[in-house]
Amino acid sequence: MSEQRVTRRTVLGGTAAAAVGFAGCSGGGGTASGESGSTDEPTGTATSGGSTDAVEEYLSDVDNYDGIVDETGASEVTVTVGAEANGGNFGFGPAAIRVSMGTKVVWKWNGLGSTHNVVAEDGSFESKLVAEDGHTFSRTFEEPGTVEYYCTPHKTMGMKGVVVVE
Repeated sequence: MSEQRVTRRTVLGGTAAAAVGFAGCSGGGGTASGESGSTDEPTGTATSGGSTDAVEEYLSDVDNYDGIVDETGASEVTVTVGAEANGGNFGFGPAAIRVSMGTKVVWKWNGLGSTHNVVAEDGSFESKLVAEDGHTFSRTFEEPGTVEYYCTPHKTMGMKGVVVVE
């Protein structure tokens, strides 16, 4: 007979899934608006749901993913574009974040790993391909949901990320 271990990750996963489930019941999908330090000005949508299992599955090939970083309560959160991951500077750092509604997420290029972009899986936003250190692309998430995103040239290498909005 096999013995199941209850780990901190399992407990946090169950808690996060329940929280996201309640958030999904309260509002469905919504739109997210964005600003940018450049001419990138997309509009986008956060999708309902976002269980921890779904996040873990999406990020299963991302070697710098170590759970969802809780940034709830912060008015602005920065994600590094070109973070060390996946055999070079081919990651988002952190790979997954949890934010409150109204939080501005700023993706900031570090100039490493060649050109990168930030593209929503659902097609709701897409930044330009850029290699310039200090370039930024930002979104303010106004509705609860989950946004999966990636870098087009490095997606197959595992350059993907997730924003969970509560």
